[in-house]
This record gives sequence, structure tokens and C-alpha cells, in this order.
Amino acid sequence: MMGPINRPLAHGRAPSMRILAALVACALTLGIAPRPAGAFGDTARLVVAQIQYEGDWDPRPTGWRRLAWEVTKRTSIEMGLDRHPLRLADPDLYRYPFLYLAGRSAFSEFPEADVAALRRYLTNGGFLLVDAAEPDPGFDQSVRRLATRLFPDKPLAKIRPEHVVYKSFYLVGRQGGRTLSRAYMEGIETDGRLVLVYTQNDLAGAWARDNFGNWEFEVVPGGSSQREMAFRLGINLAMYALCLDYKEDQVHVPFILKRRKP
Repeated sequence: MMGPINRPLAHGRAPSMRILAALVACALTLGIAPRPAGAFGDTARLVVAQIQYEGDWDPRPTGWRRLAWEVTKRTSIEMGLDRHPLRLADPDLYRYPFLYLAGRSAFSEFPEADVAALRRYLTNGGFLLVDAAEPDPGFDQSVRRLATRLFPDKPLAKIRPEHVVYKSFYLVGRQGGRTLSRAYMEGIETDGRLVLVYTQNDLAGAWARDNFGNWEFEVVPGGSSQREMAFRLGINLAMYALCLDYKEDQVHVPFILKRRKP
């Protein structure tokens, strides 16, 4: 069985295993035969870590399992079905390239040491998706306070429609989610790379499916097409976190655009 992509992030630069993982995963997805990668197959599965905090930190517990299934089905990235819950103080933070923070109400501010750890994680190659389960002002204010503490000189800003995150696998021209509270996502870039993406449209609510195969929540106002956009955005975010977090003009981007039109 393949193990998780859980190599540590190095302080000051993205680690070599992270780069190798990205290159091999992208090459497989694009149909390009990579050079032999030794024992890389033992670390080829993407596992998402979800941030725990005091309060309702897991409002959509079944959402990620379905997205992980779709990522594995539609791409050549094998994604672990189960998330790994952790606290920001946990040293395992640096073993996961993709972090997820969810909620639907205000949460207490993280200790300064936790914020510093998250800042190092993001600066050194990590990626954070923040997903609001409800358009709640309290959660929104908590997220914005955290973002300001992380990067005081880089406020959250609308992600431009032509950003590579909207074309890293699918060409996505509109938002998806359980709701359409916002017609855009917001993010923070550092060194030309999105390190934090914030959506208020409840992506995981659109992904959530129960053990009997039924969708847990109605998607409004766009129904099934809006749900599909939520999946495409989730897949794009996974691809971006692994493959496109270095430079927007990477050589494989034209191949993706040519091969992955919806």
C-alpha cells in the first residue's frame, strides 16, 4: 500500500522530496513518463491535514472523503481518503503539503507560537485552504484576523480570474460550492505563489456524501452544475498545491490547458 506524502518541509526552502513528488505526480497526470524515482512509490499518496481548534472545526466531516475519491479517479494523484486532524503546535504539521481549515462560527485566536509555526509552514512550501461552511461574519472575522497575523503586509485579496489556480487541471470560469455567497475566492501570495486560499461558498458542503451515496446538502442556486464546479475547484487546488506552487509560467502549464479542457 502506498504511504502518504508526508515528507517534512525544510526551513528556508521546499524539500527535495516535495519537489520530486510534485514533478512525478504532474508528469503522470499529463501522461509524461518520468525518470525512475526509486522508492518514491512508497510516499506517493496525498494526505490532507485538517487544523483542529476549540470549537466546531469539522462541520463537513464527509466532504473530503468524496473529493479525495474524485481526485484519485480523475487524475493520477492518489489521495488518501481520510484527513489527518492536527493542532498547529503538532510537529507533524511539516509532514503535509496541504492544510485545511474549516468552520461556521468565530473561533478563538491561535497562540503566537502556533501562528509562527503556520507562517513558517506556508513560507517554506505549504498550502492552506480555508473553507467557510456558512457565510458567518464571526468565522470571516476570525479568518481575516488570522491572515493579518500571518502576513501583516499581505492582506487577503481577490484571486484574479486568470490565475493559474483556475486552470491547473480544469479550465474553471466560475465558482462552485454549496452556496454562492461570493463570486470569487480570496488568497495571499508570497514569492509569486498562493499560500492561502479562502472560499466562503462551502466547497466541502457540495462534496459531502453520506455512506448510502446520497448528497448531504442541496446546492443552491445552481444545482448539479454548481456541485461539479466545486469538485473541479477542489481538484484544481490539489493540483496547484502539488504541481503549480513555484511559478505560474512553468513549462507544463500549456500541456494542461491543451489536455484538460472541460
